[in-house]
Amino acid sequence: MIILITGASHTGKTLLAQRMLEKYGFPYYSIDHLKMGLIRSGNTSLTPEDDGKLTEYLWPIVRETVKTAIENGQDLIVEGCYIPADWKRDLDSRYLPSVKLICLAMTDGYIDRCFEDIMRHSRDIEDRLDDSQCTPDALKADNRAYIDGFGRNGDTLVLIDSDYEKTVESIIDDIGAETDRKERAK
Repeated sequence: MIILITGASHTGKTLLAQRMLEKYGFPYYSIDHLKMGLIRSGNTSLTPEDDGKLTEYLWPIVRETVKTAIENGQDLIVEGCYIPADWKRDLDSRYLPSVKLICLAMTDGYIDRCFEDIMRHSRDIEDRLDDSQCTPDALKADNRAYIDGFGRNGDTLVLIDSDYEKTVESIIDDIGAETDRKERAK
């Protein structure tokens, strides 16, 4: 099974991937690591601030990595914000049944109530170099864009509105149940 985890900044994509790795042993691949490797090596003139262009640049690489993992019967979690909302158009019927996308998004109310907690946990898995641009209004706009884009395409939206930990545990349990069903169907 391939699990794509996407969503706005600070929604806990990497934390969710790390916890799935710990519970199920599925390796995960961070698109941010690929991005920084390509930028630091000079293989692109794009910068970390070029989000839209980075999605166009990185998605074909990620897409082909996903296809290769499926063809080899491998489980893989891919996490990052550089997955386009119309990702399904790039995978045909041979691949789509093996892919589950999870889009994490916080509601405006959650951001208003929990902004300090969000920022306090922003470095739980990876060190962020600069969070100065992260404001409640910026987070709300970013999350709304994911809700609109992925919701319009019928993908699994996980809205974070109350207890973050319970939400993450619920996702992990759902993945476990889905994995068990697929194993029994073999």
